[in-house]
Amino acid sequence: MMCVPREEVVRAEDERLLQANNRKLTTYFGYPDNAIKTSKYNALNFLPMNLFEQFQRLANAYFLILVFLQLIPQISSLASYTTVIPLMVVLSITAVKDAIDDLKRHQNDNQVNNRSVLLLVNGRMEEDKWMNVQVGDIIKLKNNQRVTADILLLSSSEPYSLAYVETAELDGETNLKVKQAISVTSDLEDNLELLSAFDGEVKCDPPNNKLDKFAGILTYKGQKYLLDHDKLLLRGCIIRNTDWCCGLVIYTGPDTKLMKNSGKSTFKRTHMDHLVNVLVLWIFLLLGIMCFVIAVGHGIWQSKIGYYFQIFLPWENYVSSSVVSATLIYWSYFIILNTMVPISLYISVEIIRLGNSFYINWDRKMFYAPKNTPAQARTTTLNEELGQVKYVFSDKTGTLTQNIMVFDKCSIYGKLYGGSCDKGGSKVPDSKKEKVDFSYNKLANPNFSFYDNTLVEAVKSGDNWVHLFFLSLSLCHTVMSEEKVEGKNVIVAGRSKNVGMPIAVLPHADGVHEHPGGDATVTVSHHYTPKEQLKKHTILADIVVSAAGELVYQAQSPDEGALVTAARNFGFVFRSRTSETITVIEMGVTRVYQLLAILDFNNVRKRMSVIVRTPEDRLMLFCKGADTIICELLHSSCTDLNNVTMEHLDDFATKGLRTLMVAYRELDAAFFQTWSHKHSSACLSLEGRENKLSIIYEEIEKDLMLLGATAIEDKLQDAVPETIITLNKAKIKIWVLTGDKQETAVNIAYSCSIFDDEMDRVFMVQGKNYETVYQELRTARAKMKPESLLESDPTNIHLSTKPKMPFAVPDEEPNGNYGLVISGYSLACALEENLELELLRTACMCKGVICCRMMPLQKAQVVELVKRYKKAVTLAIGDGANDVSMIKGIIFWGFIAAAHIGVGISGLEGMQAMLNSDFSFSQFHYLQRLLLVHGRWSYNRMCKFLSYFFYKNFAFTLVHFWYAFYNGFSAQTVYDSWFITCYNLIYTSLPVLGLSLFDQDVSEMWSLCFPELYEAGQHNLFFNKKKFMNCLLHGIYSSFVLFFVPMGTIHNSERSDGKDISDFQTFSLIVQTSLMCVVTMQIALKTTYWTLMSHLFIWGSLGFYFCMLFLLYSDGLCLMLPNIFQFLGVARNSLNQPQLWLSIILSTVLCIIPAVGYIFLKPLFYPASVNKVFDRIHHCMKYPLPPPVQTRLKHASLRRSAYAFSHQQGFGALITSGKTMKIRPKKKNSSPFKN
Repeated sequence: MMCVPREEVVRAEDERLLQANNRKLTTYFGYPDNAIKTSKYNALNFLPMNLFEQFQRLANAYFLILVFLQLIPQISSLASYTTVIPLMVVLSITAVKDAIDDLKRHQNDNQVNNRSVLLLVNGRMEEDKWMNVQVGDIIKLKNNQRVTADILLLSSSEPYSLAYVETAELDGETNLKVKQAISVTSDLEDNLELLSAFDGEVKCDPPNNKLDKFAGILTYKGQKYLLDHDKLLLRGCIIRNTDWCCGLVIYTGPDTKLMKNSGKSTFKRTHMDHLVNVLVLWIFLLLGIMCFVIAVGHGIWQSKIGYYFQIFLPWENYVSSSVVSATLIYWSYFIILNTMVPISLYISVEIIRLGNSFYINWDRKMFYAPKNTPAQARTTTLNEELGQVKYVFSDKTGTLTQNIMVFDKCSIYGKLYGGSCDKGGSKVPDSKKEKVDFSYNKLANPNFSFYDNTLVEAVKSGDNWVHLFFLSLSLCHTVMSEEKVEGKNVIVAGRSKNVGMPIAVLPHADGVHEHPGGDATVTVSHHYTPKEQLKKHTILADIVVSAAGELVYQAQSPDEGALVTAARNFGFVFRSRTSETITVIEMGVTRVYQLLAILDFNNVRKRMSVIVRTPEDRLMLFCKGADTIICELLHSSCTDLNNVTMEHLDDFATKGLRTLMVAYRELDAAFFQTWSHKHSSACLSLEGRENKLSIIYEEIEKDLMLLGATAIEDKLQDAVPETIITLNKAKIKIWVLTGDKQETAVNIAYSCSIFDDEMDRVFMVQGKNYETVYQELRTARAKMKPESLLESDPTNIHLSTKPKMPFAVPDEEPNGNYGLVISGYSLACALEENLELELLRTACMCKGVICCRMMPLQKAQVVELVKRYKKAVTLAIGDGANDVSMIKGIIFWGFIAAAHIGVGISGLEGMQAMLNSDFSFSQFHYLQRLLLVHGRWSYNRMCKFLSYFFYKNFAFTLVHFWYAFYNGFSAQTVYDSWFITCYNLIYTSLPVLGLSLFDQDVSEMWSLCFPELYEAGQHNLFFNKKKFMNCLLHGIYSSFVLFFVPMGTIHNSERSDGKDISDFQTFSLIVQTSLMCVVTMQIALKTTYWTLMSHLFIWGSLGFYFCMLFLLYSDGLCLMLPNIFQFLGVARNSLNQPQLWLSIILSTVLCIIPAVGYIFLKPLFYPASVNKVFDRIHHCMKYPLPPPVQTRLKHASLRRSAYAFSHQQGFGALITSGKTMKIRPKKKNSSPFKN
């Protein structure tokens, strides 16, 4: 057993110590089991915990205090049910909602925890539940099975104990990754006796959220072996193309990297929430001032009048002086005026948000039929925030693009193919393009499409340059192949696989070569029988192909897959490879090329080459790479051809296509022999190997002969460019945050219309130290706005005062149209404290920003930078787990760093981003509908709701204030207690909900046609502190009218039969009826979209009020419960008097005059930009414009390369090393610290 000193237990979180097959040690350290828990409540703690959480809200706590105050008879003039009933309704609805949400979390937890896995127990593999797995256990996983926990790979069914995993839910990448066990544990295989006896001890990192970092040491049989990330299978991965693998559990349950990245659920509050909280505090302050004024008034009245009036109105025993009486009155009015902050405000907001969330879920135009995936509002608290977004931070791969590469066009020896022109040379419209028929080629990929028959004719006619071009594409790559026959896989190049997918090779443990990690294809080569004799080398090949077989390529990058597939369809079929040969079927003839060298790709070289010996014993070098690089390597005789090809490349670039140039060179045998010796020496060098190889490569990659260029379309998601153009019109800025390389990201930016050729300039920030990055940012800002560098600039003056955090950096307008590209290295420098404002000011002046080669942490940092210094709403959208940091947030500098709104794309790259998002859908272009339609409507509705809600409660409550001056400040209420109870809860609830759920200022069509409407939300024009003050003043005015008009009406007035009607109950009836009519007319004026439901809610509520009036004031209820229902017959006796109805009408007219005047006069004298847009919409509705004729203008622009290739370094050496051969290696002893 592994002995651990007690002091090491204390620092167990500094490093993890474990031993295989030793659960006692696991228990000793207290490591958690593999069960996960995302739920908050259980049956026992739900009620106390939920109530505790709800009463943490200031409003709920406030009303709870009011309930207790109302139980004190000395200060309460209202029955306690006027507050208890609304409070109970609010708490109950919220509790039910929380319970339903937590029940779903319980169900998800149970589903995951009860999955089954094979667990090694007492020498046998037994099926057990995930939740029962513990640290130190050995488990066995099978193909297509999810990884149970974070496990150390011990052995697998693959040669060299390789295991293939899909990491889509972790890093958002669809390509497979390769993990490899160290050779000492690969000998265990799946032998239960050996696995049971394995007692290796592991010392490793403590649990953390770094997906790509792991370091540890395995101690076994007295030897130590280094462990790294390449040996670890993470929870959330799926085993692919591997029959079985065994692993040692390192991290379980909440300690796994997947759960560490999930983090705690954070409750996001909108800007509107923060504003309302501030306004509620203002109302509390106003309430306190009003109560104080009334209390002072009461004290004066008691000392001046009440003291001498005790014979008629004696003081209570507990009232010893006017001061005591005034103190009690203060709290009495605190209760009466509590409706200034109505509890129904918060529950109404929740209902409105819930309803608007359902609109998103039900939107058929955001439903993606191919995957049967609807849009989903995963939170109900951020709807109106969708109408205020200023910055969108987007991932690239899988979000803007489909990560599907399509061979679209090519240029071969100066001739352009793929343009789809007719015989007369005119361009054929897309709708009339005819797909090329490849039926003549039995090995063609049926999914490949091309629309230019002239290229097929050139191939069939034997055009030498075309043949050489496609031969180059079929040889110069690192693709692997396999054949699938009737659901089974026939090995053509490599071991049997079930799914042809791009996969990645990671550093392997054995051999001389060291390969950096990256995307690649690992397939095991086939053993061939004699087939063809070359002059100097005998190459063995025997290809047995079933007519029913399907040839499948596994490419390191989708770019390579597209190029090799194109060559295949045009008759140059890459069939298989070994470490020494490449087999190609050229126009039906099988030819085997000896592979002499692969000059591997890297980001500096931006090219790759292969050197082969043809069956005719010719030495050929084929090269493909970036045009800017290949041009420098061409032979001088290619100048004219290069110029023509460059014109074609320019055309490809303007279409956003990804390009490569293709060239070749025939080598002299003696020259190659000399070069080969140099190459071998460089490969064996221990110091400076990379630099030496680069120099050797350059010696042979020169004097190349140009063959042509390829153009690949990185297929965007549907309507992405149109969406971004529309969002730009709405003044929404798009920043792309991607881990991809710069060239790829920039080309996608042009394809998506984030950048365009009309831009004045695109700045590249590529410095790798503080000084360089600072200078590049300053240079860019000097170009965009020279005066921003002057000390007299307003922003500089503001920043020079060193304002306290948090402060906002003002928006700055550039003098043109600019873009910014910055790499992850430069970003690391720019995010330092002294440079972050420089970066922010420069980036925010640009139309579009591309941040490439970013880590997930940097994504969160960029989002947080904008959030911190800009008063703007941010939205992050992505589809992979590497986007979770900006969608949901991570702990950064002690707080959660995340965008205000997180949107997940439920695409090809896993579900992690979607599961951590606030909103999710399947296509990026749904974002414009989410923001410009649902977001804008939700914002408008919420603004109308808040302004109306505050107004109606001010008008309702402040009547008590005026009445206090007439009742000796005695805390007598104007209204009947039942009217106070039902006013917010019943009488006015449906109209305001109808307004907030159904109203539309313009239709969805006009919302999308005029994105400029969205700008109002970004500046929060429809509800802010100024609008609130307007509501307050309007409410004060209305309460004044509602009190004094009825007061003047009934003063010394009589009925038609001569009876007096100057009584309190009649006055109360007139005031509350006038109030109902006023608030009904006010909401009718605010309603712009009338539906049957709107009419029913608005006018029906007013009618319901009158029905309730006659019911509550009926003889039956009043005689049955006289202490509760005290207005006996008031409605029947008062509402038949004409002067009362005239008073109601006069009050209503006087109250709505300011609102009507504001609606009509403001657009005339103080028009906002949105009013001008409404005028354009009304004009278009009257005089529809003809559809615009779309013409494409070609603007002269500076030459830019469209080179973008997602290939990564390291796979060429793996192929030539023979590492992937199917023969299982002989067992050998592992050296200590071998890596």
